[in-house]
Amino acid sequence: MLNSFEHTAFRLEVRDRYNEPDEAEPLAQYLAGDRDEPAWLGEWLDLVRGATVNGRRFARVRVVTVPLNGYSRFGVWCSQFTTAAGEDIRYLQRDRADSEGVPKHDYWLFDSRTVVRMNFDDNDGFLGTELIRDPAQVVQHNYWRDAAWHRALRRDDFASQYIGRS
Repeated sequence: MLNSFEHTAFRLEVRDRYNEPDEAEPLAQYLAGDRDEPAWLGEWLDLVRGATVNGRRFARVRVVTVPLNGYSRFGVWCSQFTTAAGEDIRYLQRDRADSEGVPKHDYWLFDSRTVVRMNFDDNDGFLGTELIRDPAQVVQHNYWRDAAWHRALRRDDFASQYIGRS
C-alpha cells in the first residue's frame, strides 16, 4: 500500500522504541556520536521522493515521552532526512496525546479510507498488520489522525525545542 495509495499515507507512531533489526547498528552508531547520513534509509527516502514528485503525500505523527530516550532522539535526527525527501513529520508529547484520546496503537491510514494497524510484541518487535476497512473504525482513525496532527509540533520546531539542534 505504500506504493499504491492515491493521495495520502499517514502514520501514527506511539511507541518510545521499535526493535527493528535494520536500525540496531545505525542506532548504536548514532548513540556513539556518528552523525553521517544514514545509508540504510535510502530505499525509504527514494519512496518518499517518488511519491512527492507525483503529488502524493507522506505524513506522520510520532507520540513521544519527554524527556526523550536515545531511540527517540535518534528518530528526530533521522527525520531531518525524511522531511528533506518530502515527508511531513510532527511530534506530540505523550501526555498531550493521552489527554486528547489518541490511541495506544500504531497505524497507517491510506487515503483516509483504509487502516492498517501495526502490531508489536512486548519487546517492541513487529508482529504484523491488520487491515481495517470497517467504516466506523476508519472514521475513528481519521478522527485520531486529525486530533494528533493538529496538536503536534512540526519536526524542526520540535527538534530545536527538545534536542537543541537538528
